Amino acid sequence: MLEAFVNTFKIPELRKRILFTLGLLVVYRVGSFIPTPGIDAAALSEAFRRLVEGRTIFGLMDIFSGGAMSRFTIFALGIMPYISASIIMQLLTAVVPYLEKLSKEGDVGRKKINQYTRYGTLVLALFQGYMISLGLEHPEQLFGAGTPQLVLFPGITFRLLSAITLATGAIFIMWLGEHITERGIGNGISLIITISIISRAPTAANLAWRLFSPLDPVARTHSPALLLVMVTILVLVIAAIIMVTMGQRRIPVQYARRVVGRRVYGGQSTYIPLLVNQAGVMPIIFASALLMFPATIGQFVPRLEALALHLMPGRFLYTFLYVICIIFFAYFYTAITFNPVDMADNMRKYGGFVPGIRPGRNTAQYFERIMTRITLPGAIFLAMIAILPTLIHRYMDIDFTISEFFGGTSLLIMVGVMLETMRQVESHLLMRHYDGFMKKGKLRGRF
Repeated sequence: MLEAFVNTFKIPELRKRILFTLGLLVVYRVGSFIPTPGIDAAALSEAFRRLVEGRTIFGLMDIFSGGAMSRFTIFALGIMPYISASIIMQLLTAVVPYLEKLSKEGDVGRKKINQYTRYGTLVLALFQGYMISLGLEHPEQLFGAGTPQLVLFPGITFRLLSAITLATGAIFIMWLGEHITERGIGNGISLIITISIISRAPTAANLAWRLFSPLDPVARTHSPALLLVMVTILVLVIAAIIMVTMGQRRIPVQYARRVVGRRVYGGQSTYIPLLVNQAGVMPIIFASALLMFPATIGQFVPRLEALALHLMPGRFLYTFLYVICIIFFAYFYTAITFNPVDMADNMRKYGGFVPGIRPGRNTAQYFERIMTRITLPGAIFLAMIAILPTLIHRYMDIDFTISEFFGGTSLLIMVGVMLETMRQVESHLLMRHYDGFMKKGKLRGRF
């Protein structure tokens, strides 16, 4: 594997892509420490410390922004406005005839839809930025009674300045993600979220060291046996995520032999891999973003405070809706990315058929039926892993800052994105006749 990493820098194009990606990720992390004007940063950090991290909507947003929300930097909104706008646009594409027509017009239609998504991102970012600045002017509603004043100069000027600053930061993050996808390696949006999550690992490691205190039995609050159990759970969960992420149902395909002149085409047997988790980490991201939006509104509208309270992570209603949204988006995103009709038509065009299945419509229905069946266990698995940190926090009395790395959104995104990025790097290596990361076989799942 070390040799494969060395080989990645021997290929000029791949080296350029990797360095470009790393450079933009560094820019993103630097921007996460540039403060927004008009905020008492020390008082805000202290207010966030009094919250149980990850148990409020702001704690969850802080996870996806890599701590930028607790520092109220220019990147405090993170990439969530763009993800929310993408969800809304994809839902509208399925119900609005004009957008549905655009989605079928190839690159031109896709560019228009992307442009509409950017406009939606700007609107959502401005709205969220204004509501957050409004809430910070009344910190007792967010952080409880006794919270000191957080805004140095409250008023309409601060709200507008904060809204414009946060919206500009969100648009710039969107621009970084799109350029990483186009000119770098991996999916830019997913990599930005992954880097934000990884940036919290040192804090979690330091807290875990204090909880278990291997060198100081007096300060120890949890037994070493519990640490062994947690490490075992972590290893098993990572192995299960990798297994499900790379799991596939192979559909045998036979190509008829064709004779054109003196050449013979086809006549071979192959297979089409249908992934158990075709949607990847997107259902988790979509579900989190969707539940953030109504909870954020509820934080600032007095009549919706009860709803916002029930939509906090860890509550039964939130957990129930979270599971339902994950399963829904697993099917929804699979339906968007997997088109059985086009696959069946392409197979028939080149003389391919599934043994025992008539080409054309019957083959498309067969693909759709298989994908519907294998998506369900994958979606249920995603939902189970997503709520695992809540169970660890509740029943093992482990701080959520630590438990979030033992499953849930954080671990799913990190493992899934790392696997996807490694697959792209390996594809570049194999195209240039270098060995991949594994001596035997290759990273399968999307090849």
